[in-house]
Amino acid sequence: MSKKSVSGTGSRLERHDPLLLALAGAACTSLSGVLVKASGANAGTAAFLRCALALTLLVPMAAVEIRRIGWRPRRLVLIDTAAGLLLGVDYVLWAASIGEVGAGIATVLLNAQLVVFPLLARVFTGTPIRRSFLMAAPVMLVGVALSAGITGPSTAEGDPVLGLVYGCAAGAAYAGYLFLSRLGGGSGHTATPVCVATLAGALSAGALGAWWSGIDLVSLDPRAWGWLALLALTGQVLTWILVGAALPRLAPSSGAAVLVLPPVLAVGAGALLLGERATPVQLAGCALVLVAVWASERAARTATRT
Repeated sequence: MSKKSVSGTGSRLERHDPLLLALAGAACTSLSGVLVKASGANAGTAAFLRCALALTLLVPMAAVEIRRIGWRPRRLVLIDTAAGLLLGVDYVLWAASIGEVGAGIATVLLNAQLVVFPLLARVFTGTPIRRSFLMAAPVMLVGVALSAGITGPSTAEGDPVLGLVYGCAAGAAYAGYLFLSRLGGGSGHTATPVCVATLAGALSAGALGAWWSGIDLVSLDPRAWGWLALLALTGQVLTWILVGAALPRLAPSSGAAVLVLPPVLAVGAGALLLGERATPVQLAGCALVLVAVWASERAARTATRT
């Protein structure tokens, strides 16, 4: 069978429900904040190693894929590279926010992407934004702000306002990554774009991380390396292969909304595994995010059926 015919069949992942793939991929990120905090690594080190360690699996996976269906078009490789540079910035800023507001809440703050992502798609590709999403977006943003603890006392040891700034900036970079990943998808490649983006992410995370907090590989003990290796496997390899196969087939607002749900679960993971305790106001903020996403997606499905 020729490379062209193999490529036409697409990846096996692309034959599955994109919503389920996105949910599975997003679920893999739920423990990412916990793993970063458990490792004890600083923001730059955690962000850099998340990408660098993942390459040990992604490079051979991409090599097999290229032999099977051929090289990815140069234009798409450039898109993958740009996406990865944004992802590295996201990782450093997000890891920094963990130190200010905790692993669970930092993961919720990352979901500033759920507003930025559809806007990028609207501006650059003309994709319409659903009315239900426009109505739900302000509620989502209020929920994100409340979950950060900026309206009252927070149980986090750091600065909730600074954590909010870091988290939302990370979310904006994350939205850029998601948008570019969706733009560059659909070629039949799954491992290759993730590999290219991860390599670019390692470069940008290494550069920004070295300036931000330094890259410290010497003081990490075997336990820390183990946590970071697990982070690379779940939060980088599995997440982005699954999400990358799903995003091109999801509406921008649907993709953004789906990816906000599992990170809210990170609040529970932080409480269970790290002893983090959110205030009632922060929990109310998380609930607002969940309700707004559910209402938006329910309205969209009703409109589609009618």
